[in-house]
Amino acid sequence: MPTAAAKPQKAKKVLPWIEPLRLVRRQDAFDDPDWLFELKYDGFRALLYIERGDARFISRKGNRMRRFDDLANEIARGLRVRDAILDGELVCLDQGGRPQFNALFFRRGTPYFVAFDLLWLDGKDLRSLALLRRKARLKSVIAAKPGIGYVAHYPGIGKPLFESVKRLDLEGIVAKKMNAAYGAGTTWYKIKNPTYSQAKSRHDLFEKSHRR
Repeated sequence: MPTAAAKPQKAKKVLPWIEPLRLVRRQDAFDDPDWLFELKYDGFRALLYIERGDARFISRKGNRMRRFDDLANEIARGLRVRDAILDGELVCLDQGGRPQFNALFFRRGTPYFVAFDLLWLDGKDLRSLALLRRKARLKSVIAAKPGIGYVAHYPGIGKPLFESVKRLDLEGIVAKKMNAAYGAGTTWYKIKNPTYSQAKSRHDLFEKSHRR
């Protein structure tokens, strides 16, 4: 008798579990030629995993962010990579490109992913590379693709960037050492704008949610 055909086995997923680097609060902006500075986007921090046809956003606490599955799949179709892990922020942007946290939180706007790091690409772990090299790879991978943008960096000039952030009413900046790897021993600093107008509404929002 002919034997029944064996059922095809699903390919095992190979991407590593990565804990995103946390941001350490720092009070004052600084200049340093060994550091780069980025805008701090006001949204939800997320890792984007793309693996064998499955795309998903994972939160800082390790939870799948299913409400953003459509965006994850849209980005994956555009990038056309076999597998990848990107670090970034889920945001909603106004017409001027400024993040609007309430629109994101209450699902009143179109979500968008701004990526600032590339940790894995097509079978290669990039975390040991210098940050500048990872960002260069990231920029080439996501150039002009739908649903995703690249977070630009400004070498050495934290103070002027921070002054611009305050003038434009943005959340703050992030400081990162240019040649650092991604993992233990690397510190990223967040420097928040003390006059950021959305901070007050954020405090009220979470105060109300904690009372429930």
